[in-house]
Amino acid sequence: MTEPAVRRPRNWVAALLVLVPIATFVVYSSFQVSTVECRVCMRHDGHEICRAASAATEPEARRSASENACALLTSGMTETIRCQGSVPVSSECRAL
Repeated sequence: MTEPAVRRPRNWVAALLVLVPIATFVVYSSFQVSTVECRVCMRHDGHEICRAASAATEPEARRSASENACALLTSGMTETIRCQGSVPVSSECRAL
């Protein structure tokens, strides 16, 4: 009878030892400052849309903006991949 009562606090300690670092990482990564913002215009099947995204680096911001635009222009994985592989109509980035 005493064994389950002893094991319960150890389980809580083990759970806290796992969850606290994970929660710390999530909070820390959400506060990282974006340094670049890019606005990318994509064209797919006669439709064009522009989207902006910010990230730590210019390639990340460009990729994020083009993926965002393609997500709104297309339906289905094949069309999305084709759109993301195409050259943007326009692209401009600025430092924040």
